[in-house]
Amino acid sequence: MIAVSERASWMSTLAQSQQSELEQLWHSTKIEASYQMVRQTEIGLAQVRARMGGSGREFNMGDATITRAVVKLDSGEMGYSYLRGRNKAQAELAAVIDGLLQTQSHHEQLMRMVIEPLAAMKKEQQQLRAKEVATSKVDFFTMVRGED
Repeated sequence: MIAVSERASWMSTLAQSQQSELEQLWHSTKIEASYQMVRQTEIGLAQVRARMGGSGREFNMGDATITRAVVKLDSGEMGYSYLRGRNKAQAELAAVIDGLLQTQSHHEQLMRMVIEPLAAMKKEQQQLRAKEVATSKVDFFTMVRGED
């Protein structure tokens, strides 16, 4: 049985990947997936909420475009995907991979050949972004004047 947190982790990785990277890694697996669309890939909106100061009162920040897909593999597993943006092909592929990751026969191969490389790319991008942000960081401090 697959842990919910493990599945949430790979679904997040799939959702945050770039389509070109996902397709390239998928094609390298040479897996032929047989499935049917349960819910056609569709584009919609989701309301984005935020908190004042990160921990204060909630407010509606705006809307974000999302794309979702649901597939059913011929072996019976259901695959889901929700992506930010408007990319039907990527949503369908992510749903297929989610379904296949639930099977014993493909789980290990897909984790090794698709999910782990995508997660490594994501981590590298986050580190580069953090380094980029750190160069513009300004340290504010208070100098105590001798008059007090």
